[in-house]
Amino acid sequence: MNTRRTWTMATLGGAAALLLANPVWAQKKYDTGADDKEIKIGHIGPYSGPASAYGTIGRSIGAYFDKVNAEGGINGRKIKFVSQDDGYNPAKTVEMARKLVEEDEVLLVFNPLGTPPNSAIHKYMNTKKVPHLFLATGATKWGDPKNFPWTMGWQPTYQAEGLIYAQHILETKPNAKIAILLQNDDYGKDYLKGFEDGLGDKAKTLIVSKVTYEVTDPTVDSQILTLKASGADVFFNITTPKFAAQAIKKAAEIGWKPVHYLNSVSGSVSAVMLPAGAENGIGVLTTLYAKDPTDPQFASDPGLKDWTEFMKKYYAAGNLTDAFNVFGYNVAQTMVQVLKQAGDDLTRANVMKQAASLDINLPMLLPGVNVKTSPDDFYPIEREQLARFDGKTWVRSGKIYGR
Repeated sequence: MNTRRTWTMATLGGAAALLLANPVWAQKKYDTGADDKEIKIGHIGPYSGPASAYGTIGRSIGAYFDKVNAEGGINGRKIKFVSQDDGYNPAKTVEMARKLVEEDEVLLVFNPLGTPPNSAIHKYMNTKKVPHLFLATGATKWGDPKNFPWTMGWQPTYQAEGLIYAQHILETKPNAKIAILLQNDDYGKDYLKGFEDGLGDKAKTLIVSKVTYEVTDPTVDSQILTLKASGADVFFNITTPKFAAQAIKKAAEIGWKPVHYLNSVSGSVSAVMLPAGAENGIGVLTTLYAKDPTDPQFASDPGLKDWTEFMKKYYAAGNLTDAFNVFGYNVAQTMVQVLKQAGDDLTRANVMKQAASLDINLPMLLPGVNVKTSPDDFYPIEREQLARFDGKTWVRSGKIYGR
């Protein structure tokens, strides 16, 4: 018998036994941006520029990650959150994405905001095979795992939301004369497509005016005057917060009182409805999928209480009436769940695998709304409910739309 070989096999057998006895140690896998102590997460948001009202989302995400770190991190690892300002400028978004991926060497880019900014880095992120995860935009194209397996949205799609408004109009005002204001880019066009698809053949006769604005425009006052002149009695307002507030205020100033549908991305009471003049927004309709912090119905809700405590402790400068801070909290919790599920396999491929394997309820989502994904379903949230502004908060009514 070859004693040397026997010793070698015994040694290898012992090593194998040791590996089996320590499966966590044996299974640790890392890609760039993760190690035993840290997970590096990149983020891009508009802390400046025309969409700066959304900047608080990045701040609330950072605050939530501070909370997670203070409580021990994720599977023993702390999150290093690297957030960059692109001013809602797609050219700047490209620059910041390259910096995060190639210089900062993050594991993933999380919740970058806006349809035009994300469109500018869509192919780059997929070519680099870096997770482009839980985007803060509802463009329908973020749910295309076959062609863009490294990109996933988070919120309900703009097309699905546009469809809800169209269905409601057909049910409640079938002979409407509809005027539409939309941002002149993929974000505005995506909402418009869902809306027109929802109206079907009636879109050609019901829509009497369609006007665009550029994100660089100082105001949309002239557009509102044009829309009123069309004789429309229904207004679909596809705008980001700054322009949404202007549109609501101007319509009131000129005495135009159509049935007003406002896209949910501008549904913040503090960032839109109050700057527009609370009395001017009474009756405006939108859709909700998360609990609004101004809704008295949730005053004793455990989820809202936990969120309020979090805000006071980790983001004291944040506005407790701003729904965008709820958005940041919810999407950060979703990201943390993915990382928990990933365990010690912190490869980019496994991050995407876990992101496509979710079925969770979040405390600050509305009852009946959940986060669910699969390898062929990259749309995490697909349920919403209509709500009407009463001068103080959004009052929900009717059924939950979606699937």
